[in-house]
Amino acid sequence: MDLVYSPMAKCIAAPFPCFTHRPLAGFSRVSVSPKYANARRLWRMCSASSSDTLVDGSLKEGRKSLEVASKKEDEYADLKSWMHENGLPPCRVVVKDRPSHNAKHLPIHYVAASEDLQAGDIAFSVPDSLVVTLERVLGNETIAELLTTNKLSELACLALYLMYEKKQGKKSFWYPYIRELDRQRARGQLAVESPLLWSDAELDYLTGSPTKAEVLERAEGIKREYNELDTVWFMAGSLFQQYPYDIPTEAFPFEIFKQAFVAVQSCVVHLQKVSLARRFALVPLGPPLLSYCSNCKAMLAAVDGAVQLVVDRSYSAGDPIVVWCGPQPNSKLLINYGFVDEENSYDRLMVEAALNTEDPQYQDKRLAAQRNGKLSVQAFQVCVGKEREAVLEMLPYLRLGYVSDPSEMETVLSSQGPICPVSPCMERAVLDQLSDYFKARLACYPTTLSEDEALLVDADLDPKKRVATQLVRLEKKILNACLETTVNFINQLPDHSVSPCPAPFAPTLK
Repeated sequence: MDLVYSPMAKCIAAPFPCFTHRPLAGFSRVSVSPKYANARRLWRMCSASSSDTLVDGSLKEGRKSLEVASKKEDEYADLKSWMHENGLPPCRVVVKDRPSHNAKHLPIHYVAASEDLQAGDIAFSVPDSLVVTLERVLGNETIAELLTTNKLSELACLALYLMYEKKQGKKSFWYPYIRELDRQRARGQLAVESPLLWSDAELDYLTGSPTKAEVLERAEGIKREYNELDTVWFMAGSLFQQYPYDIPTEAFPFEIFKQAFVAVQSCVVHLQKVSLARRFALVPLGPPLLSYCSNCKAMLAAVDGAVQLVVDRSYSAGDPIVVWCGPQPNSKLLINYGFVDEENSYDRLMVEAALNTEDPQYQDKRLAAQRNGKLSVQAFQVCVGKEREAVLEMLPYLRLGYVSDPSEMETVLSSQGPICPVSPCMERAVLDQLSDYFKARLACYPTTLSEDEALLVDADLDPKKRVATQLVRLEKKILNACLETTVNFINQLPDHSVSPCPAPFAPTLK
């Protein structure tokens, strides 16, 4: 997945030393001198003549690029050789490849053990000189903190830097690493791109899932960051002085920036116990060459001027090396890395409940909820395998919404703990509301659980549809478990045929 291609490298390109940090520019917005106008017009003419660009999240691969892609490597050394030439000490891994599902795309590279490893062994140690961080990009930790607090995410800043670097072509120190990111194209373990790069038709695979809305919201966030790029360019002295002619939003169309952002998102590492300017890092030999695994505990760590990987399990020579991706649900794994983990013990869904603001006793109920650690609009996390516990956590909150008698409300306010007077008809009303809610969420999906399972048997299923189907299938399993728990509670009522109490101000669920 190309970070960016621009003919500017052929027209106006000033190569620069990769490790040189120049003084920072001023904090105020800087105007571009009129003497640069002709250069900028020339850039636009060159850019307009190019047909080799990324459009709608896909790579236009012409015949020439496919011929180049068919070669093992060009005259430049491969990634690992380049790293050894620039300070990587001997390590115990090798870069291998697996075929892509799309014959037009290059194979996926991955890091594998070059010899047998045992838990506690150091697989590799990448020196800081080969790691890209905001400290390197912006040249100053204070500026890095300011920008990422008030303007842009770390991902946007790193993406902008690599886009400028790629315009240098083979003159860039980072050329072998950027070429590797281009090869990977932000593809996950199933060679699938993040849904941020899917078409509208492909996003429909996620219909019914809250993940679809998350994707659209994230895409809007990327657009907002794109609109702030010029501010970063003027504030970051290193970028401003290295590229005096290239205003970001003129140099890079939004689709190109989005491609780069997603590529960086798929491989950025969150380091612990380092300064803010170094906490997000791009590490050659790290992701996406390393596979993510939810039940793994090995993590890349900053150690004595390097980023090191200590393995947490035994490997035979040739085995892919895996690392932990943090406690992320499958929705985040799909959006960030393009895959779903069937064994993800951190998978979860959210249920949002809100007290009715039209209720005459709303303020008293809000106070009662706060005393018990809940908000007037409360998000409940339903973790896989703990659906019963999640339903039990929701019940006291929902019961509070059904209290209608002022004297009962006084009892609730004076009690210690989440205590509400519970009658069979109130409990039936609460459980019926929960049951109807889970049924409604399941009905939003266009397929049933059994239909999803039948789809996944098809070996020729489109990979994007496969990961989307995996995701919605796991979501439905969580919702079905919640529904089954709720129905069991209904059946345990003293008289489960009792009519539910009326509730004109019942809480809302979504």
